[in-house]
Amino acid sequence: MNFDKVIDSRRSIRSFKTKKVKYSKVLEAIDAARKAPTAGNTPTLVYIIIENPQLKDKIAELSDQHWIADAGIIVLVCSDDHALESIYFDRGKTYARQQAGAAIQNFLLKITDLSLSSCWVGSFSDKLIKQIVGIPNHIQLEAILPVGYAAEKPRFPKKGSLEKSLYWEKWFIRKRPTPFKDPPTK
Repeated sequence: MNFDKVIDSRRSIRSFKTKKVKYSKVLEAIDAARKAPTAGNTPTLVYIIIENPQLKDKIAELSDQHWIADAGIIVLVCSDDHALESIYFDRGKTYARQQAGAAIQNFLLKITDLSLSSCWVGSFSDKLIKQIVGIPNHIQLEAILPVGYAAEKPRFPKKGSLEKSLYWEKWFIRKRPTPFKDPPTK
């Protein structure tokens, strides 16, 4: 799929068909996530693939989002901040969150490219999910990513205009200052 089409097509889906998801496609998406930028080239992320129906039900319950259980596969995204904190001190936590976000976005775009659907779920009971899956206390649970085939037609909500997302040179300056000209192109 064309990159711009993938970006334009990606949507958060909360209703899935019962069609089985090939775990090899999920592995492709995790491999795309793994290639996201990392601070100091220090990978910190681990992915847990959940297929067990009882475990999916429990994760959905602990997220208070019961639709998650209908996904063919659930991927838990986890990170260990220790390596980044040992290099970058307190800033390491920020870098860990940033690289988790970049990896999750890569994952979601690849899932879309593979004609699958997902939704970035960030609301859940960290402590209880970590207990039932055996995630150590020092590991951060970054996101829950249910994966399946969409059972709903994706909505295309308005994201706002590009112009409303930009400032030039300083906060609240909406117009590009006139002394700046585009550089010549070859």
